Amino acid sequence: MDLAANILPLLLMFAIFYFLLIRPQQKRQKKTREMQSNLQKGDKVVTIGGIHGTIDVIEEATVVIRSTDGSKLTFDRAAIRDVTTQ
Repeated sequence: MDLAANILPLLLMFAIFYFLLIRPQQKRQKKTREMQSNLQKGDKVVTIGGIHGTIDVIEEATVVIRSTDGSKLTFDRAAIRDVTTQ
């Protein structure tokens, strides 16, 4: 009985930790992976560094982004933070 009384709070704390922190983070990571794998030429994107541009070339692990001034920059797919509609 004493052992169960000691383990129950730990199990409860782990369950709360899982549902409040771990599970939502896994969902965000899955959504980000799906977004990065569904990138297409012409998508307007924002990088993790805050650079806005349009995808010009897509390769297996990299993308080439054309900025508004016409310059082209190469980034890893993982550097794409968001696809925008602007």
